[in-house]
Amino acid sequence: MKLNSVAPKEGYTWIRQGIWLFKQNPLGFLMLVFMYVFAAQLAVIVPVIGVFAVLLLTPTLSVGFMTACRQAIQKERIRPMVYLVALQSSPIVRKRILQLGLVYASLILLLSFILSLLVDFELLLPLMTSEKTITPEALRQVYLVLFFGAMLYVPIGMLMWFSPVLVAWADMSVPQALFSSCLACWANKAAFFLYLSIWGAILIAIPLTVGMIFDALDLGQAASFIIAPISMAGLTVMHCSFYASWKACFTEDEVALPV
Repeated sequence: MKLNSVAPKEGYTWIRQGIWLFKQNPLGFLMLVFMYVFAAQLAVIVPVIGVFAVLLLTPTLSVGFMTACRQAIQKERIRPMVYLVALQSSPIVRKRILQLGLVYASLILLLSFILSLLVDFELLLPLMTSEKTITPEALRQVYLVLFFGAMLYVPIGMLMWFSPVLVAWADMSVPQALFSSCLACWANKAAFFLYLSIWGAILIAIPLTVGMIFDALDLGQAASFIIAPISMAGLTVMHCSFYASWKACFTEDEVALPV
């Protein structure tokens, strides 16, 4: 396993490769993302335990989706059980991937605690209920949550971006995988900045713009019927592009993706 340093423009190439990969089996990939979103929504219903379970299994599900990307390239059928491939692996891999899940869950809980110290969540209640009018101060707190949340998640994202597959595919220990993932993201920070900037525009700016246009035409209720499938497709392609970033940042003996 060799760590590579790529040019900044590769961030755009990863998205193109993600689109190509999505086209290899769009229904299979959409099925996997829909399953994850549906399971996550169900988990939220169960206080604390449900959310913790999702966080604990996130690295496992990440390995499953990356395995599905491999299968799509090899023209193999994608099945729902691919999500469990890491848990069905050797005992040492299963142990490490669950340990990685504990690390991720702990980091997210720590992030949430820090956010609670920086932001007044009581002011956000009007956004979740219809009892009160949304105040400018509440909106300011929303922007603070988004800003501080994004800043605090950056180091977590760097640690977790490649670590699940490094544990499952490169037989690394949890500390070694976390370090290697962070190093790979830092070594290719310019490419990741371009990559994330483009996805930010696709997944945030475009839906907001479409929603504003429909609201201006007094068709706000119809907007969700267009935004939802676009967002789901974009989210799925983004997950496919994770595999492209892996192939670019680490060298292994596999079929290369088209440029």
